[in-house]
Amino acid sequence: MLSRITTPTTGNVKIRGRLGALLEVGTGFHQELTGRENTYLYGSILGMTHAEVNQKFEAIVDFSEIGDFIDTPVKRYSSGMYVRLAFAVAAHLDPEILLLDEVLAVGDFAFQRKCMNFARQLEQKGSTILFVSHNMFSIKSMCQRVIYLKKGQVVYDGPTDEGLKLYEVDSK
Repeated sequence: MLSRITTPTTGNVKIRGRLGALLEVGTGFHQELTGRENTYLYGSILGMTHAEVNQKFEAIVDFSEIGDFIDTPVKRYSSGMYVRLAFAVAAHLDPEILLLDEVLAVGDFAFQRKCMNFARQLEQKGSTILFVSHNMFSIKSMCQRVIYLKKGQVVYDGPTDEGLKLYEVDSK
């Protein structure tokens, strides 16, 4: 609902501020366009102006670490390259809310750590990070609070360690 993929069956959702969402590798990318062109396209989808992308372009490419391939069509990218570029664009949106849904499961460990550190920096600036994952290690290292949902219902909302223990018991 936050990413506007679906609407609530009852009630409503209000978003205050800029929302950056990384839901799936390459969502919003066009296969025939280059990484450069997709940076502008994805930035636009996320709500950035062309001038904003221009201003942040070098930082986006530097963060993604795919500079040698920025003018290559993304259909030739590995899934790791996709996630690097997508995360770099979304992160440079300077979102007040960053929604990360299992997307960091792709890519190498060093880049995952880099993304986690960047998310922590956003959080320290006052951004809200909504991290959706089944990776207990990532949740434990990223989250001070968890919300455990089961069949669409909130089962637990509180400190991470207790929520993870409940999840582990329930999944046996």
